[in-house]
Amino acid sequence: MAAKARIGILGASGYTGGELVRVLLRHPRGEIVLLTAERRAGQEMRTVFPQFSPYRLPQLVAIEGLDWAKAQLDVAFCALPHATTQKVIKELLAQAPATKVIDLSADFRLSDVAAYAKWYGHEHHAPALQQEAVYGLTEIHRRDIRHARLVANPGCYTTCAQLPLIPLIRNKAIELDEIVVDAKSGMTGAGRAAKEAMLFSEVSEGFNAYGVGHHRHMAELDQEFSLAAGREVIVSFTPHLVPMNRGILSTIYVRGRRGRTPEDLHAILLKSYVKEPFVHVLPFGETPQTRHVRGSNMTFIGVAKDRIPGRAIVISALDNLVKGASGQAIQNMNLVMGWPETMGLEQVALFP
Repeated sequence: MAAKARIGILGASGYTGGELVRVLLRHPRGEIVLLTAERRAGQEMRTVFPQFSPYRLPQLVAIEGLDWAKAQLDVAFCALPHATTQKVIKELLAQAPATKVIDLSADFRLSDVAAYAKWYGHEHHAPALQQEAVYGLTEIHRRDIRHARLVANPGCYTTCAQLPLIPLIRNKAIELDEIVVDAKSGMTGAGRAAKEAMLFSEVSEGFNAYGVGHHRHMAELDQEFSLAAGREVIVSFTPHLVPMNRGILSTIYVRGRRGRTPEDLHAILLKSYVKEPFVHVLPFGETPQTRHVRGSNMTFIGVAKDRIPGRAIVISALDNLVKGASGQAIQNMNLVMGWPETMGLEQVALFP
């Protein structure tokens, strides 16, 4: 048997870090050899996530002072806050340039350093690496990801919106200036840090929009939709917080271009994803639910007619912690390591 790849997870005490551990524990080609968590340094992983009590895992350590060359990582997953990640990855790749890095933060998603500074409020600390990074929407950028050293894993909202829309944009099937994305996410999308707005009594029995008109994922959507269209595209996007643990549901309103019907749009998506293992297009008129993808790396897409002639309603659903974050990151790891893309990700959704 071939030696297993040495894997490190930076930021292992957060939700995406914990999800990486959950999936990687059953990955046949990877071995977790490093786990970091600043506030939890010195603790066992089981004290942070009790579900890992039966498994032998490295003790959590602080990032500061780590010798990246000595760590000998084949793959490093970065699940750290934005801005922090840039400095860590810059140091890591300077000491261990052969390490493959999959970054789950927003730090390397925007190719334009000026756009990054505008949306995130500070200059980028590793602009050379930002230019090297490959945007990691697997089904769209698979060819480039295979040869990447640094993969910028997409955001959860953006994955859920781009998978149904990019094939339609590339096929010039919809009016580019009339796209509306109405998205809802579970609470784990806000991270695990203690926040007053995330208390049970603050969110239970409620439903609200946030980041209205200025959510940072808009920059990511603009970038990728414009790339697909070959001209500037700016969509209307509004995220909402739903009092559930996992899942994203995006309801997308589009108008067919040059007489394209909702049935035509459905046919384009069906053809685009017929061979994709992790994107499933439902029969025309059927719509997905978040509970149908919970715990899996799947994205379900449905297309239905609007009552307004020429308009269609496209609905997509995924688990924000899996396909929206850690699962897609492992999918990208499989690509850069030359392994089967589905390896370790075949789990079926958990229902009910």
